[in-house]
Amino acid sequence: MRDMVRRVVRCAVGLIWGAAAAVVELLCTVLAGLVLLPVVAWPRGRRAVLRPVLAGARRLTELERARLRIWLRFHVPPVYGDTQAAGYVAGRWPLGLLGAVVMLSVAIGLGYGTSWMYLWLLVDDIRETEAIAYTSLGGLFLLFLAVQGILGVAELEGKLARRLLGPHHPEALERRIAELSASRAAVVDAVNDERRRIERDLHDGVQQRLVALGMLLGRALRSEDPDRVDRLLRQAHEESRNALEDLREVAWRIYPTTLDEAGLRAALETVAERASVPVRVEYGLTGEPLRAVATVVYFVVCEAVTNAVKHAAPSRIVVEVGSREGALYVSVEDDGRGGANASGSGLFGLARRVAALDGRLEVSSPPGGPTLVTAELPCA
Repeated sequence: MRDMVRRVVRCAVGLIWGAAAAVVELLCTVLAGLVLLPVVAWPRGRRAVLRPVLAGARRLTELERARLRIWLRFHVPPVYGDTQAAGYVAGRWPLGLLGAVVMLSVAIGLGYGTSWMYLWLLVDDIRETEAIAYTSLGGLFLLFLAVQGILGVAELEGKLARRLLGPHHPEALERRIAELSASRAAVVDAVNDERRRIERDLHDGVQQRLVALGMLLGRALRSEDPDRVDRLLRQAHEESRNALEDLREVAWRIYPTTLDEAGLRAALETVAERASVPVRVEYGLTGEPLRAVATVVYFVVCEAVTNAVKHAAPSRIVVEVGSREGALYVSVEDDGRGGANASGSGLFGLARRVAALDGRLEVSSPPGGPTLVTAELPCA
């Protein structure tokens, strides 16, 4: 319910800005038509007039792209031509005026719907009281319809922008093929990086401890002093425990069995328990996401928490997982020293994991902190 209210308010603000922009777009369209009309049959003059007209249309379109991205959460790619921008400006203003009508309906419905709060103090006749009640109910019904209109016009805004500014079907297919090729190469690189990391962990950790264990046992076999043998066996036993712990750590970082056995929430809580600083997990999903999505979310959280503990010296870490408008959202925020390198091997590998599922990873880490790692993944 809270997410729906936020969405309606955000879209309403976007439509208000869109109504103001529609007035400017209408005036620019009329002015462009008046300027082009005398030179429509003169090629050189037409080109001279079209140049500033198309430049102005592109500026207005860029402002519209920003409005759609910030308020309506529609991401329109910037790859469009000047002619497409002019067509969009000329075709969008009716929809912007429709948004103004919807927002006016919201104001009227809100006014009539809340009229009972003050009008009943001014009347004494029971029939007038009934009229006020009917008026309020009618206003609330109009408000309900207007809210639906807000969402409908916002959806139309996104479809119009995609239709007029988006690439044509062959171009979209070519771009999608390029994205899939890049993501496939990124997955292969990520797998190779993971193999190298596992080999490094085994070589620097488990292998070294096993070598030490063998040396201790060998010295114990060659020793004839019972006290020395007992001491060496105790050291060997301790070294075997450390090797087993390192092996479990490597296995956990490869893939946690808790993710399969108990789900994503339990796996994230285990990450929080294993961290050396307080980690609070805010889990807002009502169901279990797809296995591939859950795996990427787990590794995003695990790597972000590990990096924060190693490099940022935080006093607390907050992990938030939830859904926003059909996408799974995960964020990891710490109050450490900041300055994280988004192009480092760990975060860069996470970005490739997320991109392989058509998601987005963003890192904000100014010097002095805080560091915020966010990821959005498509999720049915």
